[in-house]
Amino acid sequence: MISDNGGTIVGTEYWGVKTMAYKINKNRKGHYMYLRTDAPSPAIMEMERLARLHDDAMRVLSIKVDAHEDGPTVQMQKRDERSERGDRGDRGDRDRGDRGDRGDRPRR
Repeated sequence: MISDNGGTIVGTEYWGVKTMAYKINKNRKGHYMYLRTDAPSPAIMEMERLARLHDDAMRVLSIKVDAHEDGPTVQMQKRDERSERGDRGDRGDRDRGDRGDRGDRPRR
């Protein structure tokens, strides 16, 4: 359908079954799929329309980007390959100091 409307599929990733943040149509889990496409707007609109008509698709999200990133997405990378977080040693001992006498808590 994308190629029929003048677009190409650059890449796909299947992210697997994941727990959703909230229930959608009484479902707690869903299969997640990631598509990288290079297509004109009418092709994307047709893809979204057909996905919304399909009973198995609960949500569809399309985002326009200037250029696709190379390599796998963060979802597909192993945790040990993600070095951006570090070891969290930058937090220190998290001493909050003396918080003083805060008095009694108000009754409800």
